[in-house]
Amino acid sequence: MRLPNLLLRYRRDSRSRGAAVVEFAVICPLLMTLIFGMIEYSYMFLMRQTLANAAREGCRIAVLQSSTGDYAEAGARIAEIMNAAGIQEGEYAVTMTHADATATPPITTETVEISLPGDKVSLTGYFGAQSDLKGWCSMRKEGV
Repeated sequence: MRLPNLLLRYRRDSRSRGAAVVEFAVICPLLMTLIFGMIEYSYMFLMRQTLANAAREGCRIAVLQSSTGDYAEAGARIAEIMNAAGIQEGEYAVTMTHADATATPPITTETVEISLPGDKVSLTGYFGAQSDLKGWCSMRKEGV
């Protein structure tokens, strides 16, 4: 006798089920936009940090006293970090510059800048095509 009363208590009519479907249909696009936006922004932030880390590592190799000045070791280290992040050589541009300042004692700085096109950064292709991401680092050369 109690069992039918319990079933009747939790039974919904067809109008409330239809209202739930309509509410979900209204909210779903907004929810998906927010979720994909967060994923896209997180991935772009990850790539920005990867570029900064690769530039710092390349610059660190370039400023060592034992570096030869041809930047081969620094370029190899940058390629290693970028390959680990899934970015192949040729998809990014590396600029390494050497600057001598006229000071006593002379100060030599090495600067590494890495640029990645926006279409290589974006997962969806919508947000990233607007600009390039760049990572750069500048350090004083040791023991000059």
